[in-house]
Order: sequence, then C-alpha cells, then structure tokens
Amino acid sequence: MDMQRMEPVGRSEVGEEKISPVGGPGTAIRAEDLTKDYGEGESVVHALRGVDVSFDQGMFTAIMGPSGSGKSTLMHTLAGLDSVTRGHVYLNMVNATGLSEGRKKFRGQRGEVDLTTLNDNQLTLLRRRNLGFIFQSFNLLPMFTARQNIETPLTLDGGRPDREWMDLLVRTLGLEGRLDHRPSELSGGQQQRVAIARALITKPSIVFADEPTGNLDSLSSAEVLGFLRRSVRELGQTVIMVTHDPLAASYADRALVFSDGRVVADQEKPTVEIMNDLMAKDSQTLLDPPRVPLQADGAPRVRREGDVPDDGGALRPSGPSMSER
Repeated sequence: MDMQRMEPVGRSEVGEEKISPVGGPGTAIRAEDLTKDYGEGESVVHALRGVDVSFDQGMFTAIMGPSGSGKSTLMHTLAGLDSVTRGHVYLNMVNATGLSEGRKKFRGQRGEVDLTTLNDNQLTLLRRRNLGFIFQSFNLLPMFTARQNIETPLTLDGGRPDREWMDLLVRTLGLEGRLDHRPSELSGGQQQRVAIARALITKPSIVFADEPTGNLDSLSSAEVLGFLRRSVRELGQTVIMVTHDPLAASYADRALVFSDGRVVADQEKPTVEIMNDLMAKDSQTLLDPPRVPLQADGAPRVRREGDVPDDGGALRPSGPSMSER
C-alpha cells in the first residue's frame, strides 16, 4: 500500500518568533567540534574527539564502529540524552514543534536550536515532541497494551493521536489485531514494530535507533529494517541508526564508520561488501598502526633526504655504516 508523505506536526515557532529556514535547508541536525570526555587526568577517556558531522532530512543514515568507538555516545549527544564536554548540536526547528518556554535565542543559524544551551526541562519537551527513539531492548511498558505503548509519548504530553496517522502506522507495521496485546503476548519482532510505531506517532523530526535489530532473528531484523527504510522513503522521515552489523547498514542511504571517537569513513549507498571492507581496514589500522621511526634515544626521528628504510622498516642515513668505514 502506498503511504502518504508525513506532514510536520505542531507550529514552527518559538514563543511568538517565526522560525525561518536555515542556511542549509536540507540539514536535519548537525554537530560542530563535538567533544565528550569521561573522567579526568590520566584516566580520561576521549569518547568523541572534535566531531563535525551533519545529517540530511529525509535520509536513513547508519553509524557503524566497533565497541568503544564512540558511535553510541555520538547518538546520545545528538539526541540530548548526554551532555557534551565541548562543541554544539544544532537541530533544524523548521519542521519541529516549538519550545513553549518563551523566546529562545538561537546560537546557530537562524531556524536552528543549539541543544547544548537548553536546560533539562526544555530538553525533555524537545525530545518528547520532536525526537523518536527505538532501542535494542524495545523498552515497552509491560502493563500497557500495544496501543497504549504506542500512544505513550502523546499521553505524557497531554495530546491525542491523529487517528488517520495511527491507522496508517498500524497497517504499515502489520499490527492489526495486536493492539490489545501486552508485550509478553508479542514476539520480539512484533514488540520492535510497536516500538517503531511509538517512535513515529508524534511525527518526529528525527528518529534515533540504537541497535534496533540486536535482539531479533534474521527474519524479524529484515522486517524492522525494511520498515525503517519505508518510513524514510514513503513518509519523509529522518532516521539515524547505530549498528555493528554491515547488513543492517546496507539498508541505509549513507553509512558513517566511527573509530576512536572520530568519523573515519563516510559512505554513500553502502553495501554489505563495502561496509565489511571499511570495517576490516579500520580494524587493521587499529591492530597495525603506522610505524614511527625512532632515534637511539627513543625520540621520533625526522626523515631526511637520502635516508633509506632498513629491513625492519626503520630509517637509517644513506652512505656507509660504521662497520663499512
């Protein structure tokens, strides 16, 4: 069935000030010099190292990387779930519901709001009204039915679901006949489909998906990834997904590879083969970093004209050795 393109919900204003388009109208969210450190001194962990990245509206982007690479930290800081040590996160508010707490002075381009300047209450309202979340563990409320779980973001905000939109999501996700079931009465794939509907019910600006297929079998995983891709292509949704699976990344329009707190690859139209190769190259770089030639005192040696590598890859001056003199 063809789905109608999603229309933004709510007003595009903050207080009484109308929000005008940003300089880059196709950008949904972007980060500048995003830095996140855990700990201090010698024990400090640099989770994000000055990341500059942007995500376009109406695109499905995957973020890949090994455990500890910083990919989940990036998603959490973009979504305002974690604070930053330095840098800014700018959300395009043109198609978003405005904050209700008076006028907000933008620090980014006009039409953007800097999440790093918002207080806890403002972040809570912004996430509830403008961001959707899909988790690996589903995070459904066990005492609620599927319908009640889907409507939870609206219930918390004192709103009511758009019945036409609700019906469209239910049909698209194949949840007819399951809305009165509790999570314990649903399969893993069905629970994740409920979670996707919950993420989309508010017509959010962006949906963040954290390993959404991590607890699913291959068939259910393919269904969930297919639904995410359809939400982008047929509903105009913007999806940012963290995954370690090259197959999952191949469903996206774009894939970023993260390593040691930095973006090390940015791939359009990813395939399983391309992502496997990129991950293998990144792993090899971590396992076998470039050798830095050292002097006798252990200090890095600057290569000079005429130097040649020895059999071990180190540099030695050209000309006769001491034994040859």
